Amino acid sequence: MSSNQGEVVKVSGPLVVARGLTGARMYEMVRVGEARLFGEIIEIRGGDASIQVYEETEGIGPGQPVFRTGEALSVELGPGLIRSIYDGVQRPLDKLNAEFGDFIVRGAESPALDRKAQWDFVPTAKVGDTVAPGDVLGTVQESKLVIHRIMVPQGIKGKVAKIGPVTGNVETVVAVVQTESGPVDVSMLQRWPVRRGRPVQRKLPPSDPLITGQRVLDMFFPMTQGGTACVPGPFGSGKTVVQHQLAKWANAQIIVYVGCGERGNEMTDVLMEFPELKDPESGEPLMERTVLIANTSNMPVAAREASVFTGITIAEYFRDMGYSVALMADSTSRWAEAMREMSGRLEEMPGEEGYPAYLGSRIASFYERSGNVVCLGSDNRPGSLSIIGAVSPPGGDFSEPVVQATLRVVKVFWGLDDKLAFARHFPAINWLTSYSLYQEVVDKYANEHLTAQWQATRQRAMSILQREAELEELVRLVGMDALPTEDRLLMQAAKMIREDFLHQNAFDERDTYTSLPKQFRLLSVILHYYDQAKPALAAGAPLNKLLALEVLDDVSKAKLIAEDQLDAFDELKNKITQAIDAVPR
Repeated sequence: MSSNQGEVVKVSGPLVVARGLTGARMYEMVRVGEARLFGEIIEIRGGDASIQVYEETEGIGPGQPVFRTGEALSVELGPGLIRSIYDGVQRPLDKLNAEFGDFIVRGAESPALDRKAQWDFVPTAKVGDTVAPGDVLGTVQESKLVIHRIMVPQGIKGKVAKIGPVTGNVETVVAVVQTESGPVDVSMLQRWPVRRGRPVQRKLPPSDPLITGQRVLDMFFPMTQGGTACVPGPFGSGKTVVQHQLAKWANAQIIVYVGCGERGNEMTDVLMEFPELKDPESGEPLMERTVLIANTSNMPVAAREASVFTGITIAEYFRDMGYSVALMADSTSRWAEAMREMSGRLEEMPGEEGYPAYLGSRIASFYERSGNVVCLGSDNRPGSLSIIGAVSPPGGDFSEPVVQATLRVVKVFWGLDDKLAFARHFPAINWLTSYSLYQEVVDKYANEHLTAQWQATRQRAMSILQREAELEELVRLVGMDALPTEDRLLMQAAKMIREDFLHQNAFDERDTYTSLPKQFRLLSVILHYYDQAKPALAAGAPLNKLLALEVLDDVSKAKLIAEDQLDAFDELKNKITQAIDAVPR
């Protein structure tokens, strides 16, 4: 026999222990106290249920009531998600602000999707069609950039008995499906438990690159659509700016940005910037294809975990429509810290550095929901979900448990270096420690679609940078002048790759984004200088003359060449050749 009401017996920060909730299940949502605070059952021991509360528990004490809801923590899915800004449990912050002011009142409720908004449903299925979960019944123009596909929910299979053009809110019935057990009404609104991944027909191997416009990433450490990446780095090394750049410029059709335990001022930057940013392809505001989830560091710690899973579920929903989706989580370290705090309050056996023993599996359960997939539905539409997670290891220690647990499941490692950041080299991604396991896939794509020299050019540039790292130790011991002239020329080429190619200004409108063709041409110009100078040096040209050519100033400014003027790179190559030929032997 189950009971829908129990009572609080213990309060420990965000952890509340309740007794009398017979029949309750793991991860069931409950309402705690007279204020009816949001909570989720995370442990059942005997007759006691441990609840993590997503709001401040001040004023909650033993004897206060706890109410079961019978449902798992779920999100509302339907038209109205795009352009929305939610907290960790999908409460719309703009609605709460209008109703309660700048601070969220405890127990405040507001539906995630606006029930007053009217949407025009245009059917694509017709009466008599046999439909199954995932099949598209019709579409709604949700924003200027997003056509929202209304899909048959899970568990519904049969023939369309009624469908037609409808204008109404998300709860309006748009179709009736005749199933074996009788007719079922289908509205524009679905609900889905956040801890359960949405099903797909099958997963596909990665094939297309996730183009970010960031040269160090696209050229040397690329990621694919449907891939996973980790951006660890110490305080001040630029994790958040990298995440912002990816959200702005990545060639994904839908962006979901999760600020998980972020500092309030950084989340404010996102909320202020994104509505003003223009989508590079359409020229429309970036918010026309973006969903933001804001969970700042002064919000209750338990809500951090909810925010991550809320974000991934919304991202999966758009993936199921056939879109390429990119999710940015900033930062998973603060989510892990929340897990550690809750685990300590539950008196669980601690693992490494006090984190719970299940840290690795919980992080894996998040990243494993990425992928390149064939979605459910008779049209076999492809979709992809890419996940980029920032990690903030204490003191920049990449050997700490959260970084290591993340690296075990992701395939791209963009390691940020505080030494590069302090030297004002941004993005401060260390090219000697970072790696990508998608390199072969992206090289094959670039060789086929852009130029046959892509892979060879990248490998040559990386070998120059690696050789520079070897020579730097020698330079520190004996000085630059003691090196052979050919090694000093290589050091110059490496410096040009670092300063003129890898260094990129996120706040310069000409430099903030670089297309793949421009990236290749820019790197080719630098290597062309090295290839021309090397034989000239061997033929007797003075090294100091080769290092002081005026044309090198043009090379340093080449990154500012406009995307529609790529022929200027060929002219620059000719100019380099002429300048080197003019050096006396």
